[in-house]
Amino acid sequence: MKDEENHERRRDHLKPMTPEEGVERWLEQREPSVAKSTFQNNQTTIEQFLSWCRDEGIENLNELTGRRIADYVHHRRQDVKPISLQKELSAVRLALAYWADIDAVEPGLRERVHAPEVADGAKARDVKVDTEVAEEILGFLERYRRATREHVVLALWWQTGIRLGAIRGFDLRDRRPDDQALAIKHRPEEDTPLKNGREGERWVWLGEGLYDLVQEYIDIHRIDVRDEYGRQPLFTTRQGRVSDSTLRDLSYRWTQPCRWDECPHGREQESCEAYGTPNTPSKCPSTRSPHGWRRGSITDHLARGVSPEVVSERMNVSLEVLYRHYDARQPDEKMAVRREHLQEK
Repeated sequence: MKDEENHERRRDHLKPMTPEEGVERWLEQREPSVAKSTFQNNQTTIEQFLSWCRDEGIENLNELTGRRIADYVHHRRQDVKPISLQKELSAVRLALAYWADIDAVEPGLRERVHAPEVADGAKARDVKVDTEVAEEILGFLERYRRATREHVVLALWWQTGIRLGAIRGFDLRDRRPDDQALAIKHRPEEDTPLKNGREGERWVWLGEGLYDLVQEYIDIHRIDVRDEYGRQPLFTTRQGRVSDSTLRDLSYRWTQPCRWDECPHGREQESCEAYGTPNTPSKCPSTRSPHGWRRGSITDHLARGVSPEVVSERMNVSLEVLYRHYDARQPDEKMAVRREHLQEK
C-alpha cells in the first residue's frame, strides 16, 4: 500500500504531454549534440516507439509505466534480434530521461527499461564475417559480378577493415596510383566525417590486385555524378554519393548465404521474409552488418600473423580496443601465430 502511495506521489507533479510533442522536443534537443548518423538512428528508433504508442492508444506520456515499457520491449522482440534491440533501447532510455526532466514521465522510468540478454560474444567478437564466408562471397562476385559496386565495397571491407564512413567518404581524388593506395580524409563540413576525426586520416595500401579492381569499377560501372558539394564520390548512385543505408543493405544482402549458395536455415526463397518482398535481408539469421566485415578482417589479419601494431594502424583502432572487442581468434589460433614467430627465431 505504501509503495502504491509513493508511486502516486511521484506522478502527482507530471504535466500532460502527447507522445508526438515529447518525441518532437527530444529530437530537437538531441540533434545538435550528436553526429548525423547517430541522430538518424535515434529518429528511426523513437518514431517506432511513437508508432507503438499510437497503436496502444497512449495519448499522454504520463501514462507510461514500467509495465507499459515492458510491453514495448516484448513488442519489439518479435521483430529484431536481441543485439539490435539493445541498441534501440539505449535511445528509448535517453528519451525517457529527457521526458522525466521536463515532468512528462515519472522519474526513474529509464531504469525500468530491461533489454534482453545477448548470448556470450554476440556483442562484438563473434558477430563477424568468417574467412571462409568472405572468400565464398568474393569468389562469387569475382565470377559473376566483377568490379561492380558491391564487389569492390566488400573487397575493400575485407582486405582493409576500414569503417563504413571511410568507404562512403572516398572521392576519386583520393586515389594514390603510384602507391596503390587510397587516402582516408576527414571532411565533416561536407558530410563525410571520420569516427576519430583528424586522427583517423591515413593512407591505406590496397596492393596491385585490389587497386586495379577499384580502377576497373571506375572505368566500367561507376555512375559519373557529383554530390551536393560538387565532389566526385568514388561510390555513387544516380542521386549522388552512396548513403550509409545503401552500404548497410549491401552488406546484409551479400551475407545472405542463399545469394551465392544454398540456404542453411531450410527456408524457401518464395516464402522467406528476408528474401521476398518487401526485401529485408537483415532478418536473415546469417546476415552481418558492415562492422561484421571489419571484425572479420581484423581477426583474419591477426590469424595470418600480421602484427597487432600494424593492424592497429591500418584499421585505426587502439591496441586495447582491438584485443577487447575485435580479436575473435580462438586460443589455439593465437598459439599457432606465436609458435610460427618463435620457430622463425
